[in-house]
Amino acid sequence: MTRKCKGAVLATVFVALVGIGVVTAARSNRWWWDNLAGPDSSNFVGSDQIKKSNVSQLEVAWFYPYAATGFNPIVVDDVMYLLGRGGSLIAVDATTGKEIWIHEGLNGITSRGVNYWQSEDGKDRRLLFSINSFLQEIDAQTGKAILTFGENGIVDLRHGLARAEQYSGRIQSNSPGKIWKNLLILGSAPGEAFVNPPGDIRAYDVITGEKKWQFHTVPLPGEFGYDTWPKEAYKYVGGVNNWGSMSVDEQRGIVYIPTGSANYDFYGADRIGQNLFADCILALDARTGKRLWHFQTVHHDLWDFDNVSAPQLVTVRHNGRRVDAVAHAGKTGFLYVLDRVTGKPLWPIEERPVPKSDVPGEQAWPTQPFPTKPPAFVRQTFTVDDVSPWLSSPEQYAAMRERVSKARNEGMFTPPGLTDTIAMPGNQGGSNWGTTAADPQKGMVFVVGVNQVAILKLEDVTTRTLEPGRGGGGNNAALQAGFAAYQQYCTGCHGANLRGALPGVPSLVGITDRMGEDAIKAVVTGGQGQMRPVSSVSDQELTAVIAYLANTSASAGRGRTGGRSSGPPEVFPPGPVVASRGAPQPPLPPRPTGPFYPGVGGNAGNTLYPPDVKDVPPTRYMTDYGVLASFTKPPYTTLTAYDLNTGEIKWQVPNGDHLPTMRAGGPANTGGVGARFGIVVTKGGLVFHAGNDGKVRAYDEDTGEVLWTGTFNGTTSGVPVSYESKGHQYFVIMTNQGGGGRGGGGASATPVDPAAPTGAIAFALPKKE
Repeated sequence: MTRKCKGAVLATVFVALVGIGVVTAARSNRWWWDNLAGPDSSNFVGSDQIKKSNVSQLEVAWFYPYAATGFNPIVVDDVMYLLGRGGSLIAVDATTGKEIWIHEGLNGITSRGVNYWQSEDGKDRRLLFSINSFLQEIDAQTGKAILTFGENGIVDLRHGLARAEQYSGRIQSNSPGKIWKNLLILGSAPGEAFVNPPGDIRAYDVITGEKKWQFHTVPLPGEFGYDTWPKEAYKYVGGVNNWGSMSVDEQRGIVYIPTGSANYDFYGADRIGQNLFADCILALDARTGKRLWHFQTVHHDLWDFDNVSAPQLVTVRHNGRRVDAVAHAGKTGFLYVLDRVTGKPLWPIEERPVPKSDVPGEQAWPTQPFPTKPPAFVRQTFTVDDVSPWLSSPEQYAAMRERVSKARNEGMFTPPGLTDTIAMPGNQGGSNWGTTAADPQKGMVFVVGVNQVAILKLEDVTTRTLEPGRGGGGNNAALQAGFAAYQQYCTGCHGANLRGALPGVPSLVGITDRMGEDAIKAVVTGGQGQMRPVSSVSDQELTAVIAYLANTSASAGRGRTGGRSSGPPEVFPPGPVVASRGAPQPPLPPRPTGPFYPGVGGNAGNTLYPPDVKDVPPTRYMTDYGVLASFTKPPYTTLTAYDLNTGEIKWQVPNGDHLPTMRAGGPANTGGVGARFGIVVTKGGLVFHAGNDGKVRAYDEDTGEVLWTGTFNGTTSGVPVSYESKGHQYFVIMTNQGGGGRGGGGASATPVDPAAPTGAIAFALPKKE
């Protein structure tokens, strides 16, 4: 870093330290007052009423049965704000679960959480969220939309984003942004296809909705990093987005933003170069959006090694002095630990040579960064001896060993090719959304790590161009739209006949006879088991896809009206409904009709390059995601505790059992397949984390010993919460009897007891009489 740059950083720090207002001082660290607990996204709560000596006494204090999984609630001043009741935002009493108000019909809202802001005097309190790529606000006290925000209550997130103005796909992420003072800082999820919009970082005024700054993640001509791309790349390269979490050093006014790969994820002949600011940890001035420093974890990403999980802000003792650090856990399985102010690694990170690509036109970057410390938290190699025998037939097991033995396999950065290539950790391995937490002052970081191999194989998709106007699925215009959206998002994995185009992919024939519309939407937008979230599909497109699937089901035309679900819609009891549907939303732009390349394995909808772009390769190669979770030998998922004062792993444990493995004669304590659920850390020295075996556990922060085990119905997903309200500390986990969570669904959970607590389940110590 230059002396001039260092001076700018220090000036930013000084201004921030004298500029923090009353709001920060008034907040309690015993609330859960923003997504992932607070600005630092630590999932840490400063309450020690529940501690190692009494955690075994936890019991169910209350439950709210209509809560949705995947959503991280907010708790402020004895009120919990959560999602549930078929797409409603709900305020409940944090000590009883009793409904205070309900705002119904918010279909398309950010499914992982919302943001909370209040004025210095506490009289103005707002919940901020994106819905169908429109930014909106609700009064936290009344539950009603704030129509003075933006233009008639909305801010269109497509405005000012390259190639998004006439883009009908989803722009918003399912994750909320971060509040800093009077700004909401937002990432995006514009999809992973060729020629999608870029993932610029933007900040909006929480009162007016005015955009205050915008950072171009794919630099424009003249901007820093522009020379790491082809000259015209900014006209067509998309992605490079923050679709997961971010963290804010509130005192310094620095926001730390992990970014994902550039599009297309697995083939980069049209983006030759290092590709800044893809796969970076970005440190931006929260006031202005100015880049303070960056660290790129993967150069010219060809493996979909997005940076997703929240960077953890901790204070450690390093070389005899106290250092404020930022630690980011990557899909690569590495924990990157950097000085929070300068971006300098605390331990050396070496650039090491990696294999070359053998794909026509591709130029893999010759080196990649390898941290020398701390150790990796997941496996980074995969051989025939790592193929699991427990979740496949003997014939499938033998065939997979043979396939692995013949694949190109030269380490974790082996570029995808035209024949099988091993990727370990795969694109769904390592750390993902919501899977990190910290005890900030102790310098401890906790990571949920997934071991999942992927086998990638590129194929030429330019020979399969879909002509404009080709459609199907009936004469109805809505079914035409559903068929087109199915072709774009679903065909690669589930096949044109709905019966599955890849091994292990389930048939969708009759799916609407087995699952309701809300459950299907939860799986598509949140992911489940081996299925990735489809972040770019809009709510309107998803509704059209479900209508198309219903039209192909066995019950279509047999008494079902509209074919929209597997029976009558769920009916909720009367409640304090104060509003519905938020602020009015204008219609979305029309969906493009092509021509586009259908793609492979869920990567589809790839429009042609802009006509004024000339120097691009004539051929496009794509691959399915190739994730083979069931063939990866356990442990499947682990919980790792790092002591960053030493740079060592303090302990690592599998996160519970996987019942199908045990039923097949395999070992216990393997961790769940893809069970990447969130973590809560408390001042009482406890680490709460759920597996996909129907159990949530409290671990000893210092040893990893299980001190308490609670049970829940069905499945879970997302991040739990802990807080104090009216003198009592609570731990709350979001569950779902219907199996709509991530990590293998109900197949690995305990049998459902219809009389048991479900939804938001609050545990607490027994109250003294």
